[in-house]
Amino acid sequence: MSLDDLEADVETAYADIDEGLDGALDEETKRELTMLDAALDPEEPEDLVRRAVHLLFQSTVESGKLDFHLRSAYDVTYDEYLSGMTFDEMTGNAFPQDQQKDDRRYQF
Repeated sequence: MSLDDLEADVETAYADIDEGLDGALDEETKRELTMLDAALDPEEPEDLVRRAVHLLFQSTVESGKLDFHLRSAYDVTYDEYLSGMTFDEMTGNAFPQDQQKDDRRYQF
């Protein structure tokens, strides 16, 4: 195969994506998707979109970004969501000092 073959495959994939995908994509996304389509040759372009979502999800979980956003919005982590209980519920930890005033706490 040659550069000309690649260019032809990319152009074909670009046309297929315009016709086949539901939803609007910007120009940059279409070009990147067509390059991946030509290089990886999936059954359907939608397979690449599914892979992309899986990779984004995995990298977001592994980097801690998902937990950060979940903690910010819902005050739970992904592990807590999967287990169905918060960390405090799992460990039995409750911090009564939040309600109690302990003047000795910082004394040496």
